[in-house]
Amino acid sequence: MVLPRIPVDAMPSGSLGLHVDHPPFGVPDSPTTGCIRMAGRRRSAPIEERLRRTWLLRRWMSLVRHRSSTSRRVSGQPVLRHRTALVRQGLSMPTKQALLDGVIQTEMSVLDFGSGRGGDVERLQSMGFDVQGWDPHWAKDTVPTRHDAVLLVYVLNVIEDPRERNDTLRRAWALADQVLIVSTRLSWERHKLTGTPSADGTLTSRQTFQRLFRPRELRDLVESVTGARTAAGAPGVVYAFKSERQRLRFLAHRVAGQGVWLTGEDEASALAAVIDYFERRGRLPAIEEYPDHLLPLLRHVRQGELRRLVIQGAAPERVERGRTKAILDTLLFLGVSAFVGRPKPSELPLSVQLDLRACFDSYREACARADRLLLKLRDDSYVRGAMRNSVGKLTPTALYVHRRATEHMPVVLRLYEHCGAVAAGRPDGWDVLKLNHSGRQVSWSAYPDFDTDPHPRLAWSYAVSMSTLDAVHTSYEERANRPLLHRKEEFVSPDDPAVPKYRRLTAQEVRAGLYERPEVIGLEKGWKDELARCGVELRGHRLVRRPAD
Repeated sequence: MVLPRIPVDAMPSGSLGLHVDHPPFGVPDSPTTGCIRMAGRRRSAPIEERLRRTWLLRRWMSLVRHRSSTSRRVSGQPVLRHRTALVRQGLSMPTKQALLDGVIQTEMSVLDFGSGRGGDVERLQSMGFDVQGWDPHWAKDTVPTRHDAVLLVYVLNVIEDPRERNDTLRRAWALADQVLIVSTRLSWERHKLTGTPSADGTLTSRQTFQRLFRPRELRDLVESVTGARTAAGAPGVVYAFKSERQRLRFLAHRVAGQGVWLTGEDEASALAAVIDYFERRGRLPAIEEYPDHLLPLLRHVRQGELRRLVIQGAAPERVERGRTKAILDTLLFLGVSAFVGRPKPSELPLSVQLDLRACFDSYREACARADRLLLKLRDDSYVRGAMRNSVGKLTPTALYVHRRATEHMPVVLRLYEHCGAVAAGRPDGWDVLKLNHSGRQVSWSAYPDFDTDPHPRLAWSYAVSMSTLDAVHTSYEERANRPLLHRKEEFVSPDDPAVPKYRRLTAQEVRAGLYERPEVIGLEKGWKDELARCGVELRGHRLVRRPAD
């Protein structure tokens, strides 16, 4: 069989060696279907033809990879994209976040499109995933095929041509059967780059290119190219779902979490697991919700008898608390889903459908209650009232709540936070949530030593405006005079185990006169000056007299 030679100049110059709009030959849609696309039509192909076209595809990607790594230029300077590939010691942040959010699950196949040196591929394989990696430089011999989930991790930001970014995003979307996970570097990382401004980004000193995105800008790009509704997994991480059902499953997981079942080894422990579920959810589980390991253990128990035993063995007060939580979680889910488009009842995840049947008279009634919550979220006086009755520290401008206490906030404030998280992503590693009274701004702040430092310093904050959906990240770690916290007991719930320790320290500091000048103690320098003025120092969560010089 004679294979045609394809000159390099005839190849399209896609960022990853793949252009959807202008392929040089018919590219197989799938190696298993035996179908190829030629001039807008499909036809079956014999095995020899499929093999020939597979060889051509590999040859094409190899040539484009060579061209992209040696001939790319911006402002007259060469761009070496392959140099941006990192050697990672663990999973990349976007991949880890997708796993935590349940967007990638073990039964799904995964394609890492632009896999770099293959760190995520190796680690996902070690976790038992069916995963494939393709990269125009580091894994150029692989032919990318359709997979359930496609990772496009830190790829778009290294492409200097906006048209190629769109083409790469479009191709990755075409390869995803269920979900596309897109991530880029963000605008507040600009201080980490060394180079010169070029085109719409930066040409670095290593002859690489970086285009930094704002969170909303990235989401708008993904939605405009894919035409899909998206959700933010974290700042700089966007999920584009192929079906509304998959997007809603993610939202349900984000709002209510993943239901965890107790393990069972015999009939008695399996019964205990069902009772635990009944108490936590306020309803009996449907047969579809049982984990596989429990069903064989309960096969000899009739359904009616199982129901009687579970109801008899459950604590009524726990069941009622579980039912209340299920009602609030369902209202939260419907409120957040309305924020990006109210779903049809048939599109809802099974767990949400069952909670609706158990806790509400109808879907219409549940949606009406959720809509009333959304209307209350626009009412400044109602929001202030909810904040006055909430856990957390209330100031003239905002409510501050430690992450351990957010579940105890009124449902309208939880909806407030969830809407911000879905719009712009909830960052990892935050400790204190801030909700503004008016203006509708959600902020997550990091105080890394909150539990061990009596007055923890602010490391960074991430704020989302609910009116514009713009996000701002501010770092304080390199500042000499950082903000710090006082009266930590006010940020957590009253039953938090650390409250007595925090209260003792606050009482000692009040007696020592440290809070007589509140206008100066909010920053490190002012606080140190007050400690020196009062002749005291901190040893852990105890205040002691400063030794004489």
